[in-house]
Amino acid sequence: MLTLRKREERGHVKLSWLDSYHSFSFGEYYDPRYMGFCALRVINDDRIRPSAGFPTHGHRDMEIVT
Repeated sequence: MLTLRKREERGHVKLSWLDSYHSFSFGEYYDPRYMGFCALRVINDDRIRPSAGFPTHGHRDMEIVT
């Protein structure tokens, strides 16, 4: 069954350079009810400050869509 989760109901992280809402458990946000959907593990709504961003980091066996 699919569940609609409004933005304000999702996990939230706010840093000086990042404002992120997590649909599934990710990073510091953990909710066993929302661990992913089939092979999909991450859906984030990220707002990144201009001229900022994530440091270089690796991913294994993943496709990243932005």
